[in-house]
Formats: sequence, C-alpha cells, structure tokens
Amino acid sequence: MKEKEVILTVDGLKMLEEELEELKTVKRREVAERIKQAIGFGDISENSEYEDAKNEQAFIEGRILTLEKMLRNARIIDDESIATDVVSIGSTVLLKDLEYGDQFEYTIVGSVEADPGANKISNESPVGKAILGMTKGNVVEVSVPAGQLKYQILDILR
Repeated sequence: MKEKEVILTVDGLKMLEEELEELKTVKRREVAERIKQAIGFGDISENSEYEDAKNEQAFIEGRILTLEKMLRNARIIDDESIATDVVSIGSTVLLKDLEYGDQFEYTIVGSVEADPGANKISNESPVGKAILGMTKGNVVEVSVPAGQLKYQILDILR
C-alpha cells in the first residue's frame, strides 16, 4: 500500500521539523528523567507517576514515528510554484459570502497544516475542495452540514 503524500508549505515543513527536534531532544530526555524518578519511588506496580511517564513516553515515540513518516512523504509547495490565476494549495484566497456579504481570506494548505483559527483551511475541507482549481470571479457552492453556502472568489494571492 502506497503511503499518503503529505502536502506542506515551507512554513509547515519548518513547523514539523521543529516539533520533531523538540520531541527527540527535550521531551525524550524529560520523560526518561520522570521514569527514572518514578522508579526511585519504589514498587512500580502501584506507581501512578511511573504509569503516567510510561504513557507519555509511548505518546512521544508514536508522535516521532508519525512526524518522521510525514516528512518522508512530504511534497513541499514553495511560493514560486503557487499560481495566482487559479486556486491551488498554497494560494491565499479572498472570498465573499454572497448571502451575507462578508469577506474571508483563507490560505489553502494540506490537511496537516490546517488551522481554521489562523485562516488556514485544508484542501480536503468542503470549502477547500470547492475552490481548488477555480479562478478569480468564479462563484462556488459549498455543501456544509447547515446547508449550502455561496462564495465568489474575489482574489487569488501567493
């Protein structure tokens, strides 16, 4: 089975590499020290500190494996490859809600980097899917749980 390609912007790549470095250096050492201290408390069969530390260690090691796999399968989208005539991953898009007149600016990113609170939406999200491949001026309809939304693409930026 082919592993899923992970689409990242340059910033997203940097973010994952920094998280991986932090886990491998700082967090691994911290949890190893916690385990060592917990063992020092004596009987580990009824030692909640030991159990917590072992669970955290398992989580950290699992996250390290996940990040390494993501980075192995990464396809980087650099600024120069982002078109401004058509919506693609990496594009920043200015949308107008045709029902309410509100304007939104979203950057289309891969699912790993999605952060709606920071206006970064996944290419796999309903809005992301609907606007990919569209051009300035296009009107798109997006099916969401609450019904249909209509957006007009006002601008496409890098």
